[in-house]
Amino acid sequence: MATYDFLFDTTGLRGWCGEEQGGGLSSMADLMGQAGGPTETSLWDLPFPSLDALHEACSAIPQSRDLTRGLERGFLDIKDSLKVVVDPLTQPLSWALENALWIMQAVPWWIMIPVLLLITWAVGRSGRLVALVAACFGFLAFIDFYDHTMQTLAIIFVCAFICVLLGVPIGIAMSRSDRVQRGLIPVLDMLQTLPPFVYLIPLIFLFSVTEPKLYGIAIILYAIVPVVRLTDLGIRLVDKDVIEAADAFGMSKRQKLFGVQIPLALPNIMAGVNQTIMMSLAMVVIASLVSAPGLGVLVLRGIRSLELGVGLLSGLGIVLLAIILDRVTKAALARINAEQKS
Repeated sequence: MATYDFLFDTTGLRGWCGEEQGGGLSSMADLMGQAGGPTETSLWDLPFPSLDALHEACSAIPQSRDLTRGLERGFLDIKDSLKVVVDPLTQPLSWALENALWIMQAVPWWIMIPVLLLITWAVGRSGRLVALVAACFGFLAFIDFYDHTMQTLAIIFVCAFICVLLGVPIGIAMSRSDRVQRGLIPVLDMLQTLPPFVYLIPLIFLFSVTEPKLYGIAIILYAIVPVVRLTDLGIRLVDKDVIEAADAFGMSKRQKLFGVQIPLALPNIMAGVNQTIMMSLAMVVIASLVSAPGLGVLVLRGIRSLELGVGLLSGLGIVLLAIILDRVTKAALARINAEQKS
């Protein structure tokens, strides 16, 4: 007999299971018992009453695979209706990614690299930082990783910009309403703890692998959390005395937000932007599994083809790109802090 037969026999649910009590062979345990095998289960080996264990005793209870198949069928049933709504809303993301990738690759290196160095100087005003960025790009171009590097940068620029564009207003809304904050915190916790690969699973069913928005949405969902959280935190940490002084001057809520709260919360917001960029870079590598271009493709090639050199060099390229982005955003944060103190 099955381990949990007693549960259905003693509670009178055997009829609900569609089986007669004591009639027929209900499990492999019965066959083993007829063959002289052991049928008793000790308390030490007692399995947890999971769906599969209960199904052995009562066929009316579904198995765990029935649950997963049900979820899959339910998603596939609403897929077409969901795509009708989601597809037009996300099409601009595909256009933005396609145009950014085209621009970063169409512009010659002798124009693109100086432009990036000028941006670095404008943000950080540091000769050492400009030299570091020039050395990293020069090395990546020297080993013929320039095109892949530009592709990765293009994806990060678009996705990080959209994360900031959406995340800062959401963080502001959270800081102004405790109810909104309580409602969004579980969502942010879920987005932050889901494994990166899980983001790709439903999107593969919704969009074609050739559509850039497939990996763009996954990157945005994965990377948007830090900028939302730190925007909310930064505005909530603004000194109450400063807010009271703004009220005394007769400032409206809009004036207080843009004239007092956001400028004082800018260091926290920039820290969130820094983390969002870093998480975007991490997700770009994983998104290479669904045709995202860039250095992640070389990492994937090193794994699939066991090309050790390609894998190590592309990994080094990602590290150098992360150093560049981290140093530039931190230089911008340091300038903001210095301007606020002066």
